[in-house]
Amino acid sequence: MTNPIADPLVEVPDTDTLSDLVRLEATPDGVATVTINRPDKRNAFNAEVIAALHQTFETLKDADGVRLVFLTGAGDAFSAGADLEWMRAATEWSESDNREDAMGLAVMLKSLFDLPQLTVALIDGPAFGGGAGLAAACDLAIATERSTFAFSEVKLGLTPATISPYVIRAIGARSARVLFATGHVFRAADALGFGLVQQVVADAAAFEPIRAGMAKASKDVAPGAVAAAKRLVDDMDGREITHSLMEDTARRIAARRVSEEGREGVLAFLERRKPGWAE
Repeated sequence: MTNPIADPLVEVPDTDTLSDLVRLEATPDGVATVTINRPDKRNAFNAEVIAALHQTFETLKDADGVRLVFLTGAGDAFSAGADLEWMRAATEWSESDNREDAMGLAVMLKSLFDLPQLTVALIDGPAFGGGAGLAAACDLAIATERSTFAFSEVKLGLTPATISPYVIRAIGARSARVLFATGHVFRAADALGFGLVQQVVADAAAFEPIRAGMAKASKDVAPGAVAAAKRLVDDMDGREITHSLMEDTARRIAARRVSEEGREGVLAFLERRKPGWAE
């Protein structure tokens, strides 16, 4: 596997075709950018794009030194959803074939959701269907004012099933019911209100200071603690506060206190110096 810190441009492994569909770049300070690179098709999904994204996220999962991951699309769209030729082919497949194909998307989204780094979707232009699902699977989503969103599957007699766990987590069940059932297109300001994105900016140029600020801030936090904090939210969400849960939380903080990062962070604070990961 190519080391994304040592090499300023990291290609998706195994095939040139997949690396053409998805670009993976990383800076020496640990900031990775994943770009869906199919601008002529408005970055629409097909099986090859999904496979390339999955391989990319698997590469990032094991990439030592990567602290922050940005996800974006080339050209004038984030992702317009499903590729038309891919959809046409699926009408001729068996239910079993379609289930296997859909699992590819489900696995890819889970690999994004499970990344240990903080993940940020930078959305400029349409983010439809699976594109909106990618945004929901990231920890943070930022969109330009011109961006549009839709879960239009019902207009095709379908449902947004594979992306639904992430969208429902992001916007809640009631909003998801309305958006899934109507399939209507909505603007970035509405996406902000629903909680699908957390920030709206004027245009793509505004992404640059955000990227720079987040890259600088990423150096202040311990990478292992970030991963543990993300797991903490997933494991605690929706659970009843029982004695067993209290014991679980106590065990987790105790483990962090005696970890290398935990000891270093506390000592650095007491000694009025930067911790090792911030140097």
